[in-house]
Amino acid sequence: MNEIITALIIVGVIFLAIIGIILFIALASYFNLWLRASFAGVRINPFSLLFMSLRKINPPQIVDALIMSTQSGISGITRTKLEAHMLAGGNINTVVRALIVAHRANIDLDWDTASAIDLAGRNVLEAVRTSVDPKVIDCPDPAHFGRTTLDGVARNGIQLKAKARVTVRTNISQLVGGATEDTVIARVGEGIVSAIGSCQTHYDVLSNPSLIAKAVLDKGLDSQTAYEIVSIDIADIDVGDNIGARLQADQAEADKRIARAKAEERRARAVAAEQEMRALTVENQAKVVLAEAQIPLAMAAAYRNGSLRANPK
Repeated sequence: MNEIITALIIVGVIFLAIIGIILFIALASYFNLWLRASFAGVRINPFSLLFMSLRKINPPQIVDALIMSTQSGISGITRTKLEAHMLAGGNINTVVRALIVAHRANIDLDWDTASAIDLAGRNVLEAVRTSVDPKVIDCPDPAHFGRTTLDGVARNGIQLKAKARVTVRTNISQLVGGATEDTVIARVGEGIVSAIGSCQTHYDVLSNPSLIAKAVLDKGLDSQTAYEIVSIDIADIDVGDNIGARLQADQAEADKRIARAKAEERRARAVAAEQEMRALTVENQAKVVLAEAQIPLAMAAAYRNGSLRANPK
């Protein structure tokens, strides 16, 4: 009996020793990572690193993100949040770097907003950088719209071809659910064309292009978009065709064709009336001939009846 107990004790000790060796080897592989986190001021349990691997999470990325946030003085970023965001398919490195840039630039951006933007498919780091350093976009954009100028017609009928450059910065609060850059370009283009059309003559636009920019900015075209329009600059304006004269010429040509059609209609009616009168004349002539043919018949009948006698000579 004692031998059985001794054997069980030996087996148990060997089993525990094997488990201990496995845990030691597993923890030893994360020792350098844990040591680096400790020197950086990040408190993390070595077993947590082991459990991360079991949950198919990359421990070095979590540790690096914690080190960056801690060294940058950003609070509120925990290991649990980072793991949850990584498991959801997010990029924790981009989110943490975006929070660091926002913190340095005094931009109000928290973890929940940044992670939501990242999970929505937007580049949150690029958005924060654009908010700090506004970017310039061309209007129109030939790559997206296939046009190189915005064509508007002033009230005097002269066409103007304009190019604009729009300076925008990211509106963090509208980044999720807000309209994209293409919408901003389309709205600005529509506003410029409308502003040109409201001018009395094309000389007003050529002498003061800032009137167009001011009119477009006053419309608030950046509402419900992911960007805030900082400025609109008219880069180039060229005089195009005389659309008014062309329209008047086309209208005159159309009026001439209409007049010709109406004259042809009147001529056809006159010809038809002439033909009707000729037919009526022939009909009346036939009636006269028919009436003249009745005279001999009437005279013959009168002779037979004795009503009509020949005059003696």
